[in-house]
Amino acid sequence: MIEEMKSDLWPLLTKVKRPVRYTGGEWGGSSFKPEGNGNLVRMCLAFPDVYEVGMSYLGFQILYSLVKTLDYADAERACCPWVDMEREMRASSVPLRSFESGRILRDFDVIGVTLQYELCSTNILTMLDLGRVPLRSRDRGERAPLVIGGGPGALAPGPVEKFFDAFCLGDGEAVLPELLLALAETKGLDRASRLDAISAIPGVYIPGGGPARRRIAEELDEGFIHRTMIVPNANIVHDRAAVQVFRGCTRGCRFCQAGMTDRPFRERGASSVARQIKELLAYTGWEEIGLLSLATCDWRPLGELLDCLRPILASGGIKLSLPSLRMDAFSVELASRLEGIRRGGLTFAPEAGSDRLRRVINKGLDPSDITGALDAAFRHGWDRVKLYYMMGLPTETLRDLDGIIETANEAVRCAKAHKRRGDVSVSLAGFVPKAHTPFQWEAQASREELRERGRSVKSRVRNKKIALSYHEPDQTFLEGVFARGDSSLGEAIEEAWRRGARFDGWTECFDLARWMNVFSDLGIDAESYASRERSLDEALPWDVIDCGVTKEFLARERERAMRAETTDDCRAGGCNACGWNLPAAAGGFCGR
Repeated sequence: MIEEMKSDLWPLLTKVKRPVRYTGGEWGGSSFKPEGNGNLVRMCLAFPDVYEVGMSYLGFQILYSLVKTLDYADAERACCPWVDMEREMRASSVPLRSFESGRILRDFDVIGVTLQYELCSTNILTMLDLGRVPLRSRDRGERAPLVIGGGPGALAPGPVEKFFDAFCLGDGEAVLPELLLALAETKGLDRASRLDAISAIPGVYIPGGGPARRRIAEELDEGFIHRTMIVPNANIVHDRAAVQVFRGCTRGCRFCQAGMTDRPFRERGASSVARQIKELLAYTGWEEIGLLSLATCDWRPLGELLDCLRPILASGGIKLSLPSLRMDAFSVELASRLEGIRRGGLTFAPEAGSDRLRRVINKGLDPSDITGALDAAFRHGWDRVKLYYMMGLPTETLRDLDGIIETANEAVRCAKAHKRRGDVSVSLAGFVPKAHTPFQWEAQASREELRERGRSVKSRVRNKKIALSYHEPDQTFLEGVFARGDSSLGEAIEEAWRRGARFDGWTECFDLARWMNVFSDLGIDAESYASRERSLDEALPWDVIDCGVTKEFLARERERAMRAETTDDCRAGGCNACGWNLPAAAGGFCGR
């Protein structure tokens, strides 16, 4: 049956690159629940980027595993075809189908779209159109699936809201089972009745409806924990088993949307994480484990976990990945505990080049923290480091940028002192003000300013051990437009898509001129979205979404940023009155 449903796809695979993107049949991902239960809700988890990106996103894997455990719902998957496959599919009138059963997207009950990145908006339309689903919610008939968005983008949904019937706000484990149960109980009823049913669920936002508040999973160790993962048939971006050790953050970096919107801080226990790692390694056969969080070294049981896993990792040659370590949290003790374990490069995110600018963004690092972390890394056996920075931060000057090269040179010196290879990769991205952060009111630096600053920093790299790259300012500009956009931008997204916009997050596909022509033709001032400073009393498009952190707190943090004043980590300095109030019994820190 599956082969018959996919038979129209097979002839196209010889005409495109990376045909494995479209075949499915991976370990852990091919089973699907048979027909028979009349109330079974069939959901397609749709990721609006290519397969190797979608399958690297842990949230996609978690939700797939979660829905598979529900007796009233089933999950399948689809990713956005690359431009060559889209072309072939349209030429042959082949629709977009799920990997598992080959079902066309229009034949699902609900399509769940991950909104992970603003520049994937046109890919959403590609998937809906190829899946034979009307683009706009208002044009969908009774037989059409409900299209529901989730992920970070759902917290500022204005630009894409006309393409969605609803949005899930916050942790999918908290909202999705209730939503799918409501759809199972109303299956067979008219579309309006189904929407009414899910609109009553806390954490569900209906475009044009009233305010909605983000939901959280409070007890991480007591809630759903994925113990299986789909193992891809080819290399993906993050080709490893992944475990999340905590959610939220108490550091309060003022640029970080996730650090604000993922509050409150909730962490897992070492024994629970260790058990999950063992089960995932046994089930998947992966030889790398990634411990994921906003800052893994802030996880208090990390040392206990490493002691527990040491024999398993060492004997099995398992590589342990600790991505995006905080430089102030990395210690000699932690580095020494990793001796004998296969390791890749370390990634650090100083974010800003000077101590002053790090105070502005509340990064909380001083030069000795940075030097100490680099020295420890090379002294304990690493050969390479990656450093992530932003340019165009509020109050930034050229002097602030000088520190980027100084730190990179210091890394090379530390490596040489410890007789390590010392390859240093520096990535410089343009700052984008995001909704629900203290910088949501700030003007974004212009494309010209970002390009000049990127070139200036790169021109000062003298050491061949240092490789520096900076993100394309044109893409940063468009990301800024949509990061704080409203519903009027939906017209531009649809029109740009009709004119050929695809995969705007990929440099080889991105065409800003196309977008600027669309904005001009529709009378949209794109610069006003990206480059205009907002007043504190201005109504913002995302005010209808309550993330738990109050606007008053964000405004106070903005004032402190302009004075280059830091705010203490609330685990060390007491409650900062951000708005959250999670009971201590739930393992939270915010609100105490």
